[in-house]
Amino acid sequence: MILAVCPLSRLDAHLAAHGPSHVISLLSPTAQAPELADVERLHLAFHDIAEPREDLVPPGAAMIADLLAFAEGWNGARPLLLHCYAGVSRSTAAAFILACRLAPQRDEADLAKTLRTLSPSGTPNPLMVALADAALDRNGRMIAAVAAIGRGADAFEGEAFAWNLDQ
Repeated sequence: MILAVCPLSRLDAHLAAHGPSHVISLLSPTAQAPELADVERLHLAFHDIAEPREDLVPPGAAMIADLLAFAEGWNGARPLLLHCYAGVSRSTAAAFILACRLAPQRDEADLAKTLRTLSPSGTPNPLMVALADAALDRNGRMIAAVAAIGRGADAFEGEAFAWNLDQ
């Protein structure tokens, strides 16, 4: 099972490289999701904020439920591609959340360390992680794991990567 993660600017290249069956777009409410054919799609529209702020749309529990439900419909035969605008916060948070859900036998801290290795600039959105931690009954382990890896390296765009959950 492979999760591919990239910024929006590299979406076309990674669609061609990975041939995903499922694509998750995590973009701001004013951004238009790219038109894609021949893939199952989920578009979640919210601002990349760590806590609710006036006039901004935060990620919510219903969005995390939609993310988890969408992944349930993925059989893993072809990659699932996740992207946000920069490939730093929303998409890395979603990848971490799905890794925790799809590889429940693996320790959250180990998954977070793997994420850091794959994406040195990755800084998973903490509000998304907290919501998923509650939804998956992880008792704060996901939150602690992401806090332990800290903020990623400064970057305008994150590194595109493929995370093989079977390894």
